[in-house]
Amino acid sequence: GHSSLMEFNFIFSVFVSFVSGVNARFAQQPQDLVVVAGQPVTLPCSIPGYHGVVLWIKDGLALGVGRELIGYPRYAVVGDHGSGEHHLRIQRVELTDDAVFECQAIQAAMRSRPARLTVLVPPDDPVIMGGPMVSLRAGDPLNLTCHADNAKPAASIIWIRNGEVLNGATYSKTLLQDGQRENTVSTLYISASNIETGQKIICRASNKAVPNGKETSVTIDIQHLPLVNLSVEPQPVLEGNLVKFHCSAKANPPVTQYKWAKGGSVIKEVSGDTYEVMVDHSFFTEPVSCEVTNPLGSTNISRNVDVYFGPRMAAEPQSLQVDLGSDAVFNCAWTGNPSLTIVWMKRGSGVVLSNENILTLKSVRQEDAGKYVCRAVVPRVGAAEKEVSLTVNGPPTISSTQTHQAPHGEKGQIKCFIRSTPPPDRIAWSWKETVLESGTSGRYTVETVSTEDGVLSTLTMSNIVPADFQTIYNCTAWNSFGSDTEIIRLKEQGGSQDSLPVAVIIGVAVGAFVAFIVLMGTIGAFCCTRSQRNLKGVVSAKNDIRVEIVHKDHNAARENEDHSAMKQLMVTPSPSPLLTSNP
Repeated sequence: GHSSLMEFNFIFSVFVSFVSGVNARFAQQPQDLVVVAGQPVTLPCSIPGYHGVVLWIKDGLALGVGRELIGYPRYAVVGDHGSGEHHLRIQRVELTDDAVFECQAIQAAMRSRPARLTVLVPPDDPVIMGGPMVSLRAGDPLNLTCHADNAKPAASIIWIRNGEVLNGATYSKTLLQDGQRENTVSTLYISASNIETGQKIICRASNKAVPNGKETSVTIDIQHLPLVNLSVEPQPVLEGNLVKFHCSAKANPPVTQYKWAKGGSVIKEVSGDTYEVMVDHSFFTEPVSCEVTNPLGSTNISRNVDVYFGPRMAAEPQSLQVDLGSDAVFNCAWTGNPSLTIVWMKRGSGVVLSNENILTLKSVRQEDAGKYVCRAVVPRVGAAEKEVSLTVNGPPTISSTQTHQAPHGEKGQIKCFIRSTPPPDRIAWSWKETVLESGTSGRYTVETVSTEDGVLSTLTMSNIVPADFQTIYNCTAWNSFGSDTEIIRLKEQGGSQDSLPVAVIIGVAVGAFVAFIVLMGTIGAFCCTRSQRNLKGVVSAKNDIRVEIVHKDHNAARENEDHSAMKQLMVTPSPSPLLTSNP
């Protein structure tokens, strides 16, 4: 009984299965699906009227029998069992779920079509190397690398700046060990001229799992030496006023130090970005500099100040002593601001000789000697001047009043003033047969006094007698360049105004003249030996002395200032005197 009952049940169940298998068909079967990892998915399998065993196969392997699939915690068979629903539900799809699935009705010997479950994996969040702030030195190009890893399929990467996609990036991908996911790397190159500090550059990685992509960004920080501007206020400015220097700098990284200098010398007492100082003329030529430092280095900038200042001497003119007939060149340089004008004048004359730094006097004459003034004027600021003297080397020049007055019987004096550069070697008074250079001889005394302007020689005679008024007195001076003679008379004070007869005057003059020549001959030897030592440029080959004497004879017939010059060349009497008269 019992065994036969069991047999019957088995046969019955097989029969039932067979019967149900005969009528069984798939109302729903799984389709190919694409799903993003982490999401749930349901693969449908519906066989109405079938009550046998349903198996899910993954890549040819059975997942297990029953609705709880032991060993696959994320898998479950769901649906109304009575209606023949055997759907496979997967929670949080993973990459391992990427496979071919089949639903099989064992007793009916039926299999669903194979359904391909494709699992997409979004890339990890992209990473830009060196972000989020990328620092580079000004002038250097930018190289950015972004990687988006663990994606299936491989992520594509784009770079975006200011809403625009940047072209020209290089791209590479690497397959991971699981044979499914890939890493992607993109490198972007931007030239230095095409990048600015503060710019934001985005790396966007996307694949089918994240069509909208994932992005990250970096901010570009271009580091540069300080960019410096130096302002000077106020300008132009009068010497002695306050001026403010302001040194404004843009620097990245920030400024660490300010250093000030003037004309290359450091100003230690100032350390900030402002320098205030009372300016003088030196600020016009010596620039003030501001050196700004940041961690990358230093930038130096300098400015001169437009200081207005009165004339300052740059090259001081020197007094000159030049030979007669040579050129005299004075040099005088001034600085001033605004630009100055220079005027050269001779003291006591209103004539402008030059407006240049250099004053050239060609072939100077005796009358060119004197004081010269170099004057500089800076408009509206000030003026200054420098005086120099010109001394002319040449033969002496004698100035004297031709007629001196003296009372009869008393002491009388005649004077002769000699201007001479170089100073006279010798001064001699001669009259009748007498020659006197210094000291006393009888009634006559000669005194010579040097002054700043020249030499004053005075012939003093005591107890004047009438013959003294008839005598012609010669004052002669010599130096290395030559000689000069002046004829002087003594006139009786308060005496008759009647002129002496011209014949008498001429007779006396000629007599005195001849006597003078003779006397000169007698003292020639002394003159010669002395001149050889002291006189330059006038000694002839025969060691003779050449002395030129100019007679400025007063016309006694008329008491006026007319001069008639008599020049005489006189030579020592060896071998014989040579006499030339130039009236």
